[in-house]
Amino acid sequence: MAKKDNSLRNSCLLFITAIIWGTSFVAQSAGMEYIGPFTFSVIRYIIGGTVLLPVILISVNINNKNRLNEGYSKEDIKKENDRNIKLSIKYGLICGSILFIASNFQQMAMLHASAGKAGFITALYIVLVPIVGIFLKKKTSPIIWFCVLLALLGLYFLCIGRGGVYEFEISDIQLLCCALVFSFHIIIIDNANKKGVNGIVVSSTQFYMAAVLSVFFVYPLDGCVYNRFPDMDMILKATPAMLYSGIMACGVAYTLQIIGQKDVNPTVASLIMSLESVVSAISGFLILGQKLSTDEIIGCAIMFAAIILAELPIGKKTVKS
Repeated sequence: MAKKDNSLRNSCLLFITAIIWGTSFVAQSAGMEYIGPFTFSVIRYIIGGTVLLPVILISVNINNKNRLNEGYSKEDIKKENDRNIKLSIKYGLICGSILFIASNFQQMAMLHASAGKAGFITALYIVLVPIVGIFLKKKTSPIIWFCVLLALLGLYFLCIGRGGVYEFEISDIQLLCCALVFSFHIIIIDNANKKGVNGIVVSSTQFYMAAVLSVFFVYPLDGCVYNRFPDMDMILKATPAMLYSGIMACGVAYTLQIIGQKDVNPTVASLIMSLESVVSAISGFLILGQKLSTDEIIGCAIMFAAIILAELPIGKKTVKS
């Protein structure tokens, strides 16, 4: 019963993650008007990693006090903390390398791709997660496969089926790479949670790792290829967008993703997080006054139906390692 309760709670955390990611799209697009994709990544990931440092200290202190009250010695607590921190940093470095690749593919594609096409192709990780899982000997139940295909149909109506014509571009390849790499990110986090890592440490470490790796591409790509070498005036203009993206989309949302994926089927987790496309459309309607077309409303309804069906106790939905 406790595991089921955790699964429901963590599914809610993943839904909050989708809400934050969906609403942060406006900030992300606004920041890209002033600076290049890698500059944006460096600054927002430094912000995301830094805001989590005091949270790590507080959580470790609370955990230490709880352990002392349970009768553990200070030496045992120190050994446990050292082991956990080392393991968390290890997974953080791995996740950060993956995040660096996926997010920057998306950032580069957003310089040219439409919001609808970017949202649709990126969210293809809902299909790629169970496919990649097959090669890692993870099984997904038929009902979840049906939910994945149902969500994919909803994404089509939401993002592509707006009366427009699909045209293949180079940015599509970048977005496909982003979706594929993000699917590995989700699976690696699932494995990390099974090892009992500290989710906040993993999250902070991955941001610093992604920021460091992004630095090496600021001059050759932002400066030479995109002609957007950063200067202080442009950075200051993009600061509000980077603060929201760094604090909320990175510091809060990615941490909730790591914590929320515990006890949740990775494929179900990807389904829930793909709701960021729905949230993006709804937030555009509520905040920016953008009208929702009939296709978009149908897409939102189908995706919500897929998520609800995936959460119902029908069939066997657990992932086997």
